[in-house]
Amino acid sequence: MAKIIERPQYFRSLLSWKDRADIIKIITGIRRCGKSTMFKIFQKYLLNNGILSSQIQEINFEDADYSDLLDWKKLHEYVKSRLIADKMNYIFLDEIQNVFEFERAVNSLRLRDNIDLYLTGSNSKILSGELATLLSGRYVTIQMFPLSFKEYISAYPFANAAKDDIFNDYLRNSGFPYTIQMTADKNPLLTTDAIWDMEQIRLFLKGLFDTIVLKDIVERKNVKDVSRLMRIIKFMFDNIGSETSVRNIKNMLETEGLKIDAATIESYLDGLLDAFVMHKTNRYDIKGKQHLKTNAKYYVADIGFRYFLLGREGDVGHILENVVYLELLRRGYEVSIGKIKELEVDFVAVKNGSVEYYQVAQELSDKTTRERELKALDAIDDHNPKFLLTMDKFFKEEHKGIKVLNALDWLAE
Repeated sequence: MAKIIERPQYFRSLLSWKDRADIIKIITGIRRCGKSTMFKIFQKYLLNNGILSSQIQEINFEDADYSDLLDWKKLHEYVKSRLIADKMNYIFLDEIQNVFEFERAVNSLRLRDNIDLYLTGSNSKILSGELATLLSGRYVTIQMFPLSFKEYISAYPFANAAKDDIFNDYLRNSGFPYTIQMTADKNPLLTTDAIWDMEQIRLFLKGLFDTIVLKDIVERKNVKDVSRLMRIIKFMFDNIGSETSVRNIKNMLETEGLKIDAATIESYLDGLLDAFVMHKTNRYDIKGKQHLKTNAKYYVADIGFRYFLLGREGDVGHILENVVYLELLRRGYEVSIGKIKELEVDFVAVKNGSVEYYQVAQELSDKTTRERELKALDAIDDHNPKFLLTMDKFFKEEHKGIKVLNALDWLAE
């Protein structure tokens, strides 16, 4: 049996809303990032703290055993018929977006004061349309991601490994929790004699990618030409951290002899965002204090996923930038790309009204690179914290209030 990786950040979030029957808890995130396992962890906590198994109902709508419940009326009756009348009931509905008109069942169930309701969804559209209208102000969302580097270290199966080696495996093998179990171990204790089963990892990532493309993008967006969609996905994966627009995607396809209209490209990009395969961040004018609508950047949900599809590492600087971006999201920041005069700051991170600035560089050993990276942060004349993250191990200093930190140490905090 695979070891369950504890995800304390998400567990604490769920626990903080426990027994708030008036608030529906919704966990969203890319497939196989750990949403269902989080339900298991939380259910185990309930059972260990006086809750009876009869008070817990769990339904995974990707399990064929529950195919009859994909109609909202049948689901509603099924859950209602199993409620314990004089106790709180904990209802876990996994991949709820598969249920036709699920909003109706959810809205009705949440009206009962003895139901504590938890949902997961692998598509952001579960929070749009009728559900958002019916449940306005009555739900909270917890977005899950694949493992952070810190979580990956905690579950890493090889003893005494250097942090750099762990990070390389994190980038190549992915942060999807299931892949960290895939070792062809020579030693049952999983010491350094064990090795990764790369074929298993590749097959897992292929199956996951195919499922996301077919179920979450092709079916939902009614894609007619999957080859064009795949070309766009590869282009987006290859251009993480670069300014991207519908226009330059269209130009790229046309140079390859592929005709496609702008609306179709926008639909495909929306599909990637809806399925949490990619994340989009817009630019922010630091001096003018306003968001800019042009030249957004996109980052992939997991670098290992990108490595699987493209078969190569690519620009190490942009890869590190991608990892830092995801970590900021995990830590609860709203993230934008900063513009100050003609310079760019990689990330403007805002949380609870506080602002922090981040610049990311692979290395700073070159004086020209160091001056370029520091210049953008120097141009900001406010007193909010400024950080320069680098893979350099021995380059740590503070420059005019800018903290220069090792990126792996920062990620592992």
